[in-house]
Amino acid sequence: MNGKFAFSRIGYVYVPTAQIDESIAWYTSNLEFKLINKFQDRGSYIAVLHHPHQHSIALLLIETTDKKPLEIARNGQPFPIMALNCPDIEFTHRQLQDKGWEVGELHTLGNGEAKYFYFRDNEGNLLEAAWSVWDPIDEFKADF
Repeated sequence: MNGKFAFSRIGYVYVPTAQIDESIAWYTSNLEFKLINKFQDRGSYIAVLHHPHQHSIALLLIETTDKKPLEIARNGQPFPIMALNCPDIEFTHRQLQDKGWEVGELHTLGNGEAKYFYFRDNEGNLLEAAWSVWDPIDEFKADF
């Protein structure tokens, strides 16, 4: 390899919200994101959220008046827009249920090498919680 790449990694993911302050509160209190910045851009607000993982990509909440929750149609079935890794997926599943959020069934793939469940954020965007034996070992940001 020559070490020269056109792209190095996914930088961030955009998620729409009609109520940015409520979504910031939801993501920070339920999914352990940290608000890094909130600013106006092209007539609405953007909120930059990070996770404690050293190399995590940023989540950008994009304020919009177009209330259209995101999900992908996969063979006629709803499919999530992004997956969030969980070091202990059973704990995460219980925690979201205990907070009163509707979460889907916990699924196991293969011989237990991967597990996942779906859930929706406060705006109805479909998300996935995921764990697998191939997930990298976390290094955490010192200032988080």
